[in-house]
Amino acid sequence: MKTLTLTILLSLALAPAQDSKKEKKKKNPGALSFAGAAAETYKEASGSRLKLYLFRPEGHQAGDKRPAIVFFFGGGWNGGSPKQFEPHARYLASRGMVAIVADYRVKSRQKTSPFECVKDGKSAVRWLRKNSERLGIDPSRLAAGGGSAGGHVAAASGTVPGLEEDGEDTSVSSLPNALVLFNPVFDNGPMGYGHSRVKDRFREISPIHNLSKKTPPTIVFLGTKDKLVPVSTAQRYKKLMEKSGRRCDLHLYKDQPHGFFNGPDRGGSFNPYYLKTVTAMDRFLSSLGYLKGEPTIRRPD
Repeated sequence: MKTLTLTILLSLALAPAQDSKKEKKKKNPGALSFAGAAAETYKEASGSRLKLYLFRPEGHQAGDKRPAIVFFFGGGWNGGSPKQFEPHARYLASRGMVAIVADYRVKSRQKTSPFECVKDGKSAVRWLRKNSERLGIDPSRLAAGGGSAGGHVAAASGTVPGLEEDGEDTSVSSLPNALVLFNPVFDNGPMGYGHSRVKDRFREISPIHNLSKKTPPTIVFLGTKDKLVPVSTAQRYKKLMEKSGRRCDLHLYKDQPHGFFNGPDRGGSFNPYYLKTVTAMDRFLSSLGYLKGEPTIRRPD
Protein backbone atom coordinates (compact mmCIF):
# COMPACT_ATOMS: atom_id res chain seq x y z
CA MET A 1 0.00 0.00 0.00
CA LYS A 2 2.86 2.38 0.89
CA THR A 3 4.50 1.69 -2.48
CA LEU A 4 1.23 2.39 -4.34
CA THR A 5 0.67 5.62 -2.38
CA LEU A 6 4.22 6.78 -3.08
CA THR A 7 3.77 6.06 -6.82
CA ILE A 8 0.55 8.10 -6.94
CA LEU A 9 2.15 11.02 -5.08
CA LEU A 10 5.13 11.01 -7.43
CA SER A 11 2.82 10.96 -10.46
CA LEU A 12 0.87 13.93 -9.13
CA ALA A 13 4.07 15.82 -8.36
CA LEU A 14 5.41 15.28 -11.88
CA ALA A 15 2.18 16.11 -13.70
CA PRO A 16 2.48 19.92 -13.47
CA ALA A 17 6.04 19.81 -14.80
CA GLN A 18 4.94 17.71 -17.76
CA ASP A 19 2.01 20.03 -18.47
CA SER A 20 4.36 23.00 -18.23
CA LYS A 21 6.66 21.46 -20.86
CA LYS A 22 3.72 20.80 -23.17
CA GLU A 23 2.48 24.37 -22.73
CA LYS A 24 5.95 25.74 -23.40
CA LYS A 25 6.22 23.65 -26.57
CA LYS A 26 2.79 24.85 -27.69
CA LYS A 27 3.78 28.49 -27.23
CA ASN A 28 7.10 28.00 -29.00
CA PRO A 29 6.56 25.61 -31.91
CA GLY A 30 9.79 25.15 -33.80
CA ALA A 31 11.77 27.23 -31.28
CA LEU A 32 15.22 28.07 -32.64
CA SER A 33 18.56 29.41 -31.54
CA PHE A 34 21.29 31.09 -33.56
CA ALA A 35 24.87 31.31 -32.36
CA GLY A 36 25.67 34.89 -31.41
CA ALA A 37 22.14 36.19 -32.07
CA ALA A 38 19.83 37.69 -29.46
CA ALA A 39 16.24 36.38 -29.36
CA GLU A 40 13.34 38.73 -28.62
CA THR A 41 9.62 37.96 -28.44
CA TYR A 42 7.76 40.54 -30.50
CA LYS A 43 4.26 39.09 -30.28
CA GLU A 44 2.09 36.36 -28.78
CA ALA A 45 -0.67 35.05 -31.04
CA SER A 46 -2.42 31.74 -31.83
CA GLY A 47 -0.81 30.13 -28.80
CA SER A 48 2.73 30.96 -29.95
CA ARG A 49 5.45 33.32 -28.86
CA LEU A 50 6.78 34.80 -32.10
CA LYS A 51 10.45 35.68 -31.99
CA LEU A 52 12.95 37.87 -33.76
CA TYR A 53 16.63 36.89 -33.88
CA LEU A 54 19.01 39.85 -34.01
CA PHE A 55 22.50 39.68 -35.50
CA ARG A 56 24.48 42.69 -34.34
CA PRO A 57 27.61 44.21 -35.88
CA GLU A 58 30.86 44.33 -33.97
CA GLY A 59 30.91 47.16 -31.45
CA HIS A 60 27.16 47.68 -31.58
CA GLN A 61 25.45 48.93 -28.44
CA ALA A 62 22.13 50.30 -27.20
CA GLY A 63 21.70 53.92 -28.17
CA ASP A 64 23.37 53.44 -31.56
CA LYS A 65 21.41 54.35 -34.66
CA ARG A 66 22.39 51.56 -36.99
CA PRO A 67 20.39 50.80 -40.12
CA ALA A 68 18.46 47.53 -39.80
CA ILE A 69 16.69 44.92 -41.91
CA VAL A 70 14.23 42.16 -40.98
CA PHE A 71 13.89 39.07 -43.17
CA PHE A 72 10.83 36.82 -43.55
CA PHE A 73 11.24 33.20 -44.72
CA GLY A 74 9.45 31.55 -47.64
CA GLY A 75 7.23 28.49 -47.59
CA GLY A 76 3.92 29.30 -49.24
CA TRP A 77 2.48 30.67 -45.94
CA ASN A 78 2.41 26.98 -44.94
CA GLY A 79 5.81 26.42 -43.30
CA GLY A 80 9.44 27.42 -43.46
CA SER A 81 12.14 28.58 -41.06
CA PRO A 82 13.89 31.85 -40.14
CA LYS A 83 17.12 29.95 -40.82
CA GLN A 84 16.61 30.56 -44.55
CA PHE A 85 17.99 34.10 -44.29
CA GLU A 86 20.61 33.48 -41.61
CA PRO A 87 23.49 33.80 -44.15
CA HIS A 88 22.10 37.13 -45.42
CA ALA A 89 21.67 38.43 -41.88
CA ARG A 90 25.17 37.42 -40.80
CA TYR A 91 26.65 39.07 -43.88
CA LEU A 92 24.81 42.36 -43.37
CA ALA A 93 25.77 42.38 -39.68
CA SER A 94 29.40 42.07 -40.79
CA ARG A 95 28.80 45.19 -42.91
CA GLY A 96 27.50 47.25 -39.98
CA MET A 97 23.74 46.71 -40.01
CA VAL A 98 21.55 45.14 -37.35
CA ALA A 99 20.08 42.23 -39.31
CA ILE A 100 17.09 40.28 -38.07
CA VAL A 101 15.37 37.05 -39.06
CA ALA A 102 11.74 36.76 -37.98
CA ASP A 103 9.37 33.96 -37.18
CA TYR A 104 5.71 34.39 -38.10
CA ARG A 105 2.57 32.27 -38.04
CA VAL A 106 2.04 29.67 -40.78
CA LYS A 107 -0.62 27.12 -41.61
CA SER A 108 1.33 24.01 -40.58
CA ARG A 109 2.14 25.31 -37.10
CA GLN A 110 -0.67 27.69 -36.16
CA LYS A 111 -3.42 26.80 -38.69
CA THR A 112 -3.46 30.37 -39.98
CA SER A 113 -4.04 32.08 -43.32
CA PRO A 114 -1.89 34.51 -45.36
CA PHE A 115 -3.70 37.39 -43.64
CA GLU A 116 -2.14 36.47 -40.28
CA CYS A 117 1.27 36.22 -41.97
CA VAL A 118 0.99 39.83 -43.13
CA LYS A 119 -0.27 40.97 -39.74
CA ASP A 120 2.80 39.39 -38.15
CA GLY A 121 5.11 41.06 -40.67
CA LYS A 122 3.65 44.44 -39.81
CA SER A 123 3.85 43.67 -36.10
CA ALA A 124 7.55 42.79 -36.42
CA VAL A 125 8.37 46.07 -38.21
CA ARG A 126 6.33 48.05 -35.67
CA TRP A 127 7.96 46.29 -32.70
CA LEU A 128 11.45 46.97 -34.03
CA ARG A 129 10.65 50.63 -34.61
CA LYS A 130 9.01 50.98 -31.18
CA ASN A 131 12.05 49.42 -29.50
CA SER A 132 14.63 51.06 -31.76
CA GLU A 133 16.42 53.05 -29.06
CA ARG A 134 16.94 50.01 -26.81
CA LEU A 135 17.97 47.91 -29.81
CA GLY A 136 20.36 50.54 -31.17
CA ILE A 137 18.72 50.87 -34.58
CA ASP A 138 17.65 53.83 -36.68
CA PRO A 139 13.83 53.79 -36.99
CA SER A 140 14.07 55.79 -40.21
CA ARG A 141 16.36 53.21 -41.85
CA LEU A 142 14.47 49.99 -41.25
CA ALA A 143 14.18 47.68 -44.28
CA ALA A 144 12.14 44.50 -44.73
CA GLY A 145 13.08 41.58 -46.95
CA GLY A 146 12.11 38.03 -47.70
CA GLY A 147 11.73 35.27 -50.23
CA SER A 148 8.65 33.89 -51.97
CA ALA A 149 5.79 34.02 -49.41
CA GLY A 150 8.19 35.82 -47.08
CA GLY A 151 8.82 38.27 -49.90
CA HIS A 152 5.05 38.71 -50.02
CA VAL A 153 4.95 39.40 -46.27
CA ALA A 154 7.65 42.06 -46.66
CA ALA A 155 6.08 43.56 -49.79
CA ALA A 156 2.61 43.63 -48.22
CA SER A 157 3.98 45.35 -45.13
CA GLY A 158 5.24 48.05 -47.48
CA THR A 159 2.10 48.37 -49.60
CA VAL A 160 -1.23 47.28 -48.10
CA PRO A 161 -2.90 49.92 -45.91
CA GLY A 162 -4.74 47.54 -43.52
CA LEU A 163 -4.13 44.19 -41.81
CA GLU A 164 -2.79 45.79 -38.63
CA GLU A 165 -3.01 43.58 -35.55
CA ASP A 166 -5.80 44.52 -33.14
CA GLY A 167 -4.61 46.24 -29.99
CA GLU A 168 -1.28 47.49 -31.33
CA ASP A 169 -0.20 51.12 -31.19
CA THR A 170 -0.75 52.17 -34.78
CA SER A 171 0.80 55.58 -34.06
CA VAL A 172 4.06 53.65 -34.52
CA SER A 173 4.36 52.94 -38.25
CA SER A 174 4.59 49.39 -39.58
CA LEU A 175 5.82 50.66 -42.97
CA PRO A 176 9.41 49.63 -43.82
CA ASN A 177 11.72 52.25 -45.31
CA ALA A 178 13.01 49.90 -48.03
CA LEU A 179 12.19 46.46 -49.45
CA VAL A 180 14.56 43.65 -50.49
CA LEU A 181 12.50 40.99 -52.27
CA PHE A 182 13.66 37.58 -53.51
CA ASN A 183 11.23 35.96 -56.01
CA PRO A 184 8.35 37.54 -54.07
CA VAL A 185 4.66 36.83 -54.46
CA PHE A 186 3.44 40.17 -55.86
CA ASP A 187 0.00 39.34 -57.19
CA ASN A 188 -2.79 37.58 -55.27
CA GLY A 189 -5.42 38.44 -57.89
CA PRO A 190 -7.43 35.88 -59.91
CA MET A 191 -4.42 35.12 -62.14
CA GLY A 192 -1.83 35.39 -59.38
CA TYR A 193 -0.30 33.04 -56.83
CA GLY A 194 -2.33 32.09 -53.76
CA HIS A 195 -5.65 33.47 -54.99
CA SER A 196 -7.45 30.32 -53.79
CA ARG A 197 -6.27 31.13 -50.25
CA VAL A 198 -7.54 34.73 -50.19
CA LYS A 199 -10.32 34.67 -52.82
CA ASP A 200 -12.53 37.78 -52.86
CA ARG A 201 -10.33 39.47 -50.27
CA PHE A 202 -7.30 39.58 -52.61
CA ARG A 203 -7.30 43.37 -52.84
CA GLU A 204 -6.69 43.57 -49.10
CA ILE A 205 -3.44 41.64 -49.32
CA SER A 206 -2.07 41.79 -52.87
CA PRO A 207 0.98 44.09 -53.13
CA ILE A 208 0.54 44.86 -56.84
CA HIS A 209 -3.01 46.09 -56.16
CA ASN A 210 -1.87 48.49 -53.42
CA LEU A 211 1.10 50.39 -54.85
CA SER A 212 1.19 54.08 -54.02
CA LYS A 213 3.50 57.05 -53.65
CA LYS A 214 4.28 55.77 -50.15
CA THR A 215 5.66 52.41 -51.32
CA PRO A 216 9.31 52.14 -50.19
CA PRO A 217 12.22 51.90 -52.65
CA THR A 218 12.47 48.26 -53.69
CA ILE A 219 14.91 45.77 -55.17
CA VAL A 220 13.61 42.53 -56.70
CA PHE A 221 15.49 39.33 -57.62
CA LEU A 222 13.81 36.83 -59.96
CA GLY A 223 14.80 33.88 -62.14
CA THR A 224 13.46 33.86 -65.68
CA LYS A 225 12.27 30.24 -65.27
CA ASP A 226 10.38 30.82 -62.04
CA LYS A 227 7.18 28.78 -62.34
CA LEU A 228 5.43 30.57 -59.46
CA VAL A 229 6.21 34.23 -60.16
CA PRO A 230 6.14 35.15 -63.87
CA VAL A 231 8.68 37.64 -65.19
CA SER A 232 5.78 39.59 -66.69
CA THR A 233 4.34 40.13 -63.21
CA ALA A 234 7.63 41.54 -61.92
CA GLN A 235 7.94 43.78 -64.96
CA ARG A 236 4.41 45.06 -64.44
CA TYR A 237 5.16 45.69 -60.78
CA LYS A 238 8.24 47.71 -61.72
CA LYS A 239 6.27 49.70 -64.32
CA LEU A 240 3.50 50.53 -61.84
CA MET A 241 6.05 51.51 -59.19
CA GLU A 242 7.81 53.87 -61.55
CA LYS A 243 4.47 55.30 -62.69
CA SER A 244 3.89 56.28 -59.05
CA GLY A 245 7.33 57.86 -58.95
CA ARG A 246 8.81 55.09 -56.82
CA ARG A 247 12.09 53.25 -57.28
CA CYS A 248 12.03 49.57 -58.23
CA ASP A 249 15.27 47.82 -59.28
CA LEU A 250 14.48 44.53 -61.03
CA HIS A 251 17.30 41.97 -61.41
CA LEU A 252 16.50 39.02 -63.68
CA TYR A 253 18.66 35.89 -63.75
CA LYS A 254 18.54 33.83 -66.92
CA ASP A 255 17.19 30.26 -66.70
CA GLN A 256 17.01 30.32 -62.90
CA PRO A 257 14.08 28.70 -61.04
CA HIS A 258 12.21 29.68 -57.90
CA GLY A 259 14.52 29.80 -54.87
CA PHE A 260 17.67 30.12 -56.98
CA PHE A 261 19.15 32.70 -54.59
CA ASN A 262 19.27 30.45 -51.51
CA GLY A 263 22.74 29.91 -50.28
CA PRO A 264 25.53 30.01 -49.89
CA ASP A 265 25.63 26.30 -50.78
CA ARG A 266 23.57 24.53 -53.44
CA GLY A 267 23.99 20.91 -54.40
CA GLY A 268 27.11 20.58 -52.26
CA SER A 269 28.95 23.50 -53.83
CA PHE A 270 28.96 27.27 -53.55
CA ASN A 271 25.90 28.91 -55.12
CA PRO A 272 27.12 31.69 -57.45
CA TYR A 273 23.64 33.27 -57.46
CA TYR A 274 23.82 33.75 -53.71
CA LEU A 275 26.99 35.75 -54.32
CA LYS A 276 25.41 37.75 -57.17
CA THR A 277 22.19 38.60 -55.35
CA VAL A 278 23.88 39.48 -52.06
CA THR A 279 26.31 41.75 -53.92
CA ALA A 280 23.40 43.52 -55.64
CA MET A 281 21.53 43.75 -52.31
CA ASP A 282 24.60 45.35 -50.74
CA ARG A 283 24.87 47.96 -53.49
CA PHE A 284 21.16 48.77 -53.28
CA LEU A 285 21.37 49.32 -49.52
CA SER A 286 24.53 51.38 -50.00
CA SER A 287 22.69 53.60 -52.48
CA LEU A 288 20.14 54.33 -49.73
CA GLY A 289 22.82 55.19 -47.19
CA TYR A 290 22.45 51.99 -45.16
CA LEU A 291 25.96 50.70 -45.94
CA LYS A 292 29.31 52.24 -46.83
CA GLY A 293 32.04 51.06 -49.15
CA GLU A 294 32.16 48.16 -51.58
CA PRO A 295 30.57 44.75 -50.89
CA THR A 296 32.86 42.49 -48.89
CA ILE A 297 31.30 39.14 -49.79
CA ARG A 298 33.63 36.84 -51.69
CA ARG A 299 33.51 33.41 -53.26
CA PRO A 300 35.31 30.98 -50.92
CA ASP A 301 38.62 29.57 -52.14
